[in-house]
Amino acid sequence: MAKRERALAPPYGGVFVARTTVMDGEDVRRATWRMAHEIIERNPVTADVVLVGLQTGGVWIAERLAQVIGEVTGDDVALGTLDVAFYRDDIGLRPVLPEATTEIPLDLTGRTVVLVDDVLFTGRTIRAALNALADYGRAKSVQLAVMVDRGHRELPIRPDYVGKNLPTRRDEMVDATEAGVVIGDVTAK
Repeated sequence: MAKRERALAPPYGGVFVARTTVMDGEDVRRATWRMAHEIIERNPVTADVVLVGLQTGGVWIAERLAQVIGEVTGDDVALGTLDVAFYRDDIGLRPVLPEATTEIPLDLTGRTVVLVDDVLFTGRTIRAALNALADYGRAKSVQLAVMVDRGHRELPIRPDYVGKNLPTRRDEMVDATEAGVVIGDVTAK
């Protein structure tokens, strides 16, 4: 769970209390390695691929994927970051804190974009990201890589690359970091 979501999750300003570790750091490393190889297999010309990490949780995963793809192929993979705060459909329902930057290093027209996020839940963040990407060119295709797919989709969005499918209750929170993936709850301070 990204810092922004943790800070804004009801109760506002709550504290994340971890309950269960489902992936440790080594599991996350292996999942990242596997996802990078799947991206290479599906996109053999990695020079046309742009990895775009969603702020804030997907950025570190995109960086690791780019590192592994570079080690395997010898190519430098274009890497960008995207903050979708102003593209969300729940702007009136929760505060918008545009604290992270968007840095797309090149025109996306004709390229394969791999959106990268930490946790896929309702799909609304990905919908916002698709809208935001249109401002940076018309991509040849857009693929989705997530460390955790926890279900509960509200939109018809499905990831192409998944580190772990993790069925959860709707009221649970999932925190995915390089140190591991944990399930927990947000409690009042």
